[in-house]
Amino acid sequence: MKLRFLLLSVVSIVMLSTPAKASRLESWYFDQAQNQLNITTESGVKPKAFIIGSPTRVVIDLPGTDVNGNTLRQRFGSAVQEIRVGKVDDTTTRLVVELAAGYTVSPEKLLIRGDSSSHWIVNFSAIERNTNNVPQSSEDKIPVAIGDTSTFAGVVKLGSEISSVSSQVKSLMNRYSSLDPGIFFLDLQTGNYIDFNGEKAFPAASTIKFPILIALFQEIDAGRIKLNETLVMRRNLITGGSGNFQYKPAGSKFSLLETATKMITISDNTATNMIIDRLGGKAKLNPKFRAWGLQNTVIRNLLGDFKGTNTSSPKDLVRLSALIANNQLLNDRSRNRVLDIMRRVENQSLLVSGLGKGTIIAHKTGTLGIVLGDAGIVQTPSGKRYLAGIMVRRPFGDSRAKSFITQVSRLVYGYVEQPRVARQGTGTSKQ
Repeated sequence: MKLRFLLLSVVSIVMLSTPAKASRLESWYFDQAQNQLNITTESGVKPKAFIIGSPTRVVIDLPGTDVNGNTLRQRFGSAVQEIRVGKVDDTTTRLVVELAAGYTVSPEKLLIRGDSSSHWIVNFSAIERNTNNVPQSSEDKIPVAIGDTSTFAGVVKLGSEISSVSSQVKSLMNRYSSLDPGIFFLDLQTGNYIDFNGEKAFPAASTIKFPILIALFQEIDAGRIKLNETLVMRRNLITGGSGNFQYKPAGSKFSLLETATKMITISDNTATNMIIDRLGGKAKLNPKFRAWGLQNTVIRNLLGDFKGTNTSSPKDLVRLSALIANNQLLNDRSRNRVLDIMRRVENQSLLVSGLGKGTIIAHKTGTLGIVLGDAGIVQTPSGKRYLAGIMVRRPFGDSRAKSFITQVSRLVYGYVEQPRVARQGTGTSKQ
């Protein structure tokens, strides 16, 4: 009995002293053009914020959130002088936004909102000159209200987690323990969703070609690029991996539309480099991605990016799909062209293999030895629509990642496409 009591005591101490799994600060970015701070965490967090003075600082705490490394400082030198990111204690990450001398912001005008519980936007458009010259005590902490997270990407009203499917997906994840997945699916009819590490940044592989395609058609809509242009394939843009442009001689000419189509349908890497080059490279594309709210989507190198330096996340790809599905980024003609191209993707071994006959999917796949991904807009035979984003880091070349994606796709499709009356009473749909 004494031994049993001792063992129970030890187990109790271990359970009490083991911290709950923390979220992680995935990324943050301050957009100087919009005076807007974007904060992305690996999983859901409810921030706390307050303002202190001498000088004026906006403090944003992320409870239950970890951050890698020591305190990071980034100087800007305008109304927002500096942003510091570090840990205030073992369980809280803190961002401090220090305003320049002579500037202030009132808590009533400071807007902090989320387009999901893992992506928060702090809008500093209300920063103003401190005309009364009365310094605020540095010891005063004025709380700032935090907005809700009821709308995803600003366009889809969020419902609730689809608990029945989430539990099945979690069981799959336990069975495929060697895989590291990120998953986000969103039912456009109900706003209900499935989210496992949706904001986690993964090597993007060829899913990066999806936002590149949208950026191209935005430029076409703006009249800065013509769809009937001819592109010349320069030697420094030719690369290996997927696609057949690489087998053509340098100096070969292709229409812009053919190049963009090959980039998506057969995932041609050389064609992608030609489009990136025509769009002005990563210096032009990355700010555009951030302006859309894609905080984890970054081009660092041309294709083929075999080391996986370019990144994205399942939620970023679903954000982009949400904006396209709700006519936010392109005019109708360009949107229809984009969806037509993405419906002709030849790789049908991932999300597609879990869908029923007659389903229409506009999507983009990505394949590297270390990762598989697929994301897009799904329309079922009955006309229901949902958005899908899944990325799976895997042991190099492990074929189980493909099977995992197929099974997750099948589970979500089965839930969405089942008769509406059968879905009532599950406690997961918001009517």
